[in-house]
Amino acid sequence: MRERLSALSRGELVGLAILLVAVLAGAGLWYVRSLPRPVEVQASGSFPAAGGASSVSPSPEAAVLLVDVAGWVRHPGVYEFREGDRVIDAIDASGGARPGAALASLNLAAPLVDGTQILVARSAPDGSAVPPPGVVSGAPGSTGTKININTASATELEALPGVGEVIAQAIVDFRTENGPFATAEDLLDVSGIGDATFAEMEDLITV
Repeated sequence: MRERLSALSRGELVGLAILLVAVLAGAGLWYVRSLPRPVEVQASGSFPAAGGASSVSPSPEAAVLLVDVAGWVRHPGVYEFREGDRVIDAIDASGGARPGAALASLNLAAPLVDGTQILVARSAPDGSAVPPPGVVSGAPGSTGTKININTASATELEALPGVGEVIAQAIVDFRTENGPFATAEDLLDVSGIGDATFAEMEDLITV
């Protein structure tokens, strides 16, 4: 290579150098153009229509709804939803209905309402639905009643949040042995019912 370069005249060396610089410059330009470019995002939230007028705007974010899902579901509790969600979405969010749930007593297609409760009842042994303390409170056409802990059967008591077969039977046994409950708070004397469980059912029971 050195012998070939030494054999070249001064003019030929200058031409070779110019050619090398041109190749390197072309490669650099290609590399720069291949780099990703930042994309501009409109902060105004609107998009210009034909003629420059801004006419299309994205829909506002859906309102947040807080709904209490209680009764015969796998994970009762308060859940967050979006406007347009339905009762069936609330039941799915709570882990789904437990076997034997009386879903026919609910309108699963009803839209959710902020600050309300969906109470899933359990079917009675004869196949009928145990009347729940409320369906979708505050929704049009909904009705609400409280469960009387002195007269309700074990099956009816199981419709309360946090109450399964064992606790329901314990409530029945307790009132049989000790007489009717004087106040709703007396349920705290029943084995298996703590402050958290009582707080979930307090607004759904009466004596």
